[in-house]
Order: sequence, then structure tokens, then C-alpha cells
Amino acid sequence: MTNIEQIEGLLFVAGDEGITVAEMEHATGFAKPAINTMLTALATQYDQAPDCALTILSTANTYRLATKAEVAPILKRYFEAPLTTSLSQASLEVLAIIAYRQPLTRIEIDEIRGVQSGSTIQKLVLRQLVTETGRLNEPGRPILYGTTETFLDYFGLKSLDDLPAIDLEALTDTEHPAPETDLFLTAFQDKLQGNSADSEEK
Repeated sequence: MTNIEQIEGLLFVAGDEGITVAEMEHATGFAKPAINTMLTALATQYDQAPDCALTILSTANTYRLATKAEVAPILKRYFEAPLTTSLSQASLEVLAIIAYRQPLTRIEIDEIRGVQSGSTIQKLVLRQLVTETGRLNEPGRPILYGTTETFLDYFGLKSLDDLPAIDLEALTDTEHPAPETDLFLTAFQDKLQGNSADSEEK
């Protein structure tokens, strides 16, 4: 694995929140000047490659991967009809966690699931099922996420009070995320099946 691959990997897993040079330095042990050089080289590589859809954005010394402006139309078509597109298992997991624990950060979601969730959260934001509700008052000011009115409509809920009942104490056990995930999915899938049956009866 090359040095630039390590930087690219960190950019990918950082997701929409991005990552600072200091954080990359801590994770890799590389010097800041070397990291800046690799970021410039990677950005140039993306921008000059005609078949690459990626670019690197930087804001307030935070770097993140993004898609080039020219691919926006196809991405818009992909997300413009979210309610007609089935949700993946990963999306259901993240949605359930946010619904029951909101507001919370991506890192908190990752800890509950046991895997990185940045790309799934981005998809849910684009589908207008999840939205940014603010920022946590701690170093880095991480984004807080919550569900939307569209989320309620999707699951046929009038309010969050209509969510299927689960054991909320189980959510604090981050050492054993798999059972929690199964609990979330079972509750949500039961709700979806109930909505489908109601629709068929009508």
C-alpha cells in the first residue's frame, strides 16, 4: 500500500464530515508537508483524469472527497424519486439508529453499527430521509443527524411516537452491535410489512 493510497483511504472513510491534515498526520505518522503534497497530487490526478468522477474539496483546512459537478445530473436522477426505490439493509440500519437515538453524530452511528456509515448517511441525506440538525459542541464540531418529515411519510408514521417499541437500553451497549442492529431491522421491517398489507387491503 502506497502513502497516497493511505491518504485516499482516509478521505473516503471520513465521508461528508471530511478530515483535517492534523488528523491524517496522527493516523499515518506522515509529516504535514508530505500530506499536503500528496493531497495536491491526488487532487490533480482526479481533476486531470477524464474518466474519474471524483474531486477533492477543502474548507477551513478540512478535506473531503466529492463528485465532480458534471456528474450532478445523473446523481440527481438517481435520487429524485427516493420513495420508489427500495432501501438497502445498511440504509435501514442507519435510519433505525438515527430514528431512535437522534440527534447523534456519524461517529456515534459507527460505534453502534460497528462499521463505517458515512456513505450511507450521505445517501439518506440526498434521499431527504435524514437531515443535519446542528453540530455537537466539542472539538471538530461534528454534524448531528435526525430524521425528516419525508422519513415519517416513507414509513407511514404520523410522528416519532409511532415508531415500533424497542429496548432503548440496548442501544448503549456498543460492544455487541449485531443484536441491536437485528432489533432495529426487525422493528422497521415489521412496520414496512404492516404498511404494505394495509395498502393491499385498500
